[in-house]
Amino acid sequence: MPNKHLSVIIVPHTKTSTRTLCFSRKTLKTLAIGGVILGLVLLAMMVDYARMSVIRGRYKALRAETAEQRSAIAGYEKSINELQTKISNLESYTKKLNIMAGLKSPDVLTAPAGVGGGDPGKDEQEPYIEPPAEAPAPAASGPQHIGPGTIQNLSQKAQSIESNLTSLLSFFESDNLRLASTPSIMPTAGWISSVFGHRNDPFTGAWTMHWGIDISTNIGNPIMATADGIVIKVETDKYLGKNVTISHGNGFTTVYGHMSNFAVTAGQKVKRRDIIGYIGQTGKAAGPHVHYEVFKDGKRVDPRNFLLEE
Repeated sequence: MPNKHLSVIIVPHTKTSTRTLCFSRKTLKTLAIGGVILGLVLLAMMVDYARMSVIRGRYKALRAETAEQRSAIAGYEKSINELQTKISNLESYTKKLNIMAGLKSPDVLTAPAGVGGGDPGKDEQEPYIEPPAEAPAPAASGPQHIGPGTIQNLSQKAQSIESNLTSLLSFFESDNLRLASTPSIMPTAGWISSVFGHRNDPFTGAWTMHWGIDISTNIGNPIMATADGIVIKVETDKYLGKNVTISHGNGFTTVYGHMSNFAVTAGQKVKRRDIIGYIGQTGKAAGPHVHYEVFKDGKRVDPRNFLLEE
């Protein structure tokens, strides 16, 4: 029995002879199976491509969302760090208010350095204290992670400060006279060039106690009373040069040294921010500045504990 086959006759448009292609049944089956397999492979590739396109789209969306979240987290961390700084400043400010109100004792703050000399203390024996050794610089650290504990700690601090300020508000509302007579401002506009504490004397190099703060500024600038009071001394000596002493009551007395000229006389009443003299370089002074001291109950204290404006 002759094998069954399929003949395909190709008739060209030109005058060339026709061509006949013969395919056996077996060959046709092979071609059909191959075509089906090829179609399935192409279909699978198309499905896989579509699936990968969807995955790529989701991946891009996730990356964009992650970038937004990271940006938001960085913003939150920056805000929390700024809040930490503000709360720390507010704690320092509240501490000063407590000291002014007499509700807490001031911490002793010491630091070397300075540019002005001053009276080493007419009524006090100064003990010798070894200069502190230089501490190694702290190692640099990377950004801190902001966790739930940090936020809880900030919340507790804020509640504590709020409670303290409420108490202080009630105290000061009922004690306006005491507030008016408490030193609370800088005596002049300038920068603190030497703080309260032990330092190397700028003239002798000796390790001595500096009983006030030095505020450097331009010569001739006004010096103001830091609280209401009565001028009890207007004098000149070899340490503070031209200086003024004001009694404020409630145990407070302030001293202003190295003036170029006086603007008040002994016995005169002054209000906070009244001009009492002008910046100079009289007495033991290495440059134009005012040497400012605060006495509380007869003892010198750190004036920075009473500076609400710096």
